[in-house]
Amino acid sequence: MRPSSRPALLAAAVLAACAAVAAPAVPAAATPGTAAAVPVLTAGGADGAAVAEGDALAAPLATGTRATFYSTATSTTGVTCATSQFTAKVLSNPAAPGTATEALTGMAFGSCTSNVTGVTSVKSLTVGNLPYTVAVDDGAGLPVTLTPGTAGPIQANAVLATWFGTITCTYQLSGAFTGTADNTAHSLAFHNEHFAKSGGSGLCPADGYFSATYGPVTDSSLPGSPAVHIN
Repeated sequence: MRPSSRPALLAAAVLAACAAVAAPAVPAAATPGTAAAVPVLTAGGADGAAVAEGDALAAPLATGTRATFYSTATSTTGVTCATSQFTAKVLSNPAAPGTATEALTGMAFGSCTSNVTGVTSVKSLTVGNLPYTVAVDDGAGLPVTLTPGTAGPIQANAVLATWFGTITCTYQLSGAFTGTADNTAHSLAFHNEHFAKSGGSGLCPADGYFSATYGPVTDSSLPGSPAVHIN
């Protein structure tokens, strides 16, 4: 190598080193399967933030609907409520596909009437032995299942004013308590959930079939209470 070429080579090496230091690091391409997992429940839509454990969820009756507690699966005789509200707390929200769990902490009913002969008014309709466990599955049909907690079985209590005085009718769930969720209306629907009489006056019907649609289900722990989406 001729002496005259050494300075040029040295200068080129210095420039290359400087360029390497100055150039920003280019991240490696994402490896398939390393994308962040999407949870079962998100707020505001499929691409929304994960619903956090401990968040409070709430929903009124869907617009234009009523909660009903009829004496048979095919009749329209029983108790009808114009308002109802459920509240729940998120217990777990795993990555999809999976099942999120909640604790149903409240289910209130109001503006209730009855068309049962001899009943003059509905003093109250309540549920007992809360909280219940709610399992929200993101599988086909978005099934939702309620199961009793440690306080006892899923229970409904109706206090009715009748021609013969005030009576109390107590019912317990008979079989499964299952419903379906819907991501278009962000709703939760139950249809003909069967309760059997477990106590109270002999004037009480032997059975009760509960139906109601709640929505939108919202995350009231977040600003603006966004609707809850199931992924």
